[in-house]
Amino acid sequence: MGIVEDVSARLTAAMRAKESVEVAVLRMIRAALLNEMKKDGAETLEDEAAVAVIRRIEKQRKESIEAFAKAGREDHAEQERAELAVVQTFLPSLADEATTRGWVEAAIAESGASGPRELGKAMGALMKAHKGDVDGNLARRIAGELLGAG
Repeated sequence: MGIVEDVSARLTAAMRAKESVEVAVLRMIRAALLNEMKKDGAETLEDEAAVAVIRRIEKQRKESIEAFAKAGREDHAEQERAELAVVQTFLPSLADEATTRGWVEAAIAESGASGPRELGKAMGALMKAHKGDVDGNLARRIAGELLGAG
């Protein structure tokens, strides 16, 4: 079962169980996936494309949590954390720091980046090879350390 079908099945189950938070999040995910499918008139969405859509939703939730926490609105931040937990159940786990460091070192060697000004070159090579598997912020921090930018 693909991600699109999984979201629909879990939405039905959550509605039956009257899980209001999960229903709201699954409806949001399903709407985003349907919008993506409408762009090119597709009947379904490949899992890779679905993961990209869900990663964008994850990023939005993380930014919201940070904004609410800074504003002292812990009640809203908690709500966003609950939603984020549901969103993350559809995402493959990202590489840990040690694995990411190895990939960043390989990307730096492959791209020939030699200093902080060439961070983009290294990140480009890394993302081309491991886009769905690596946390971009963690990779950028490690690349910055290795290239002397951080």
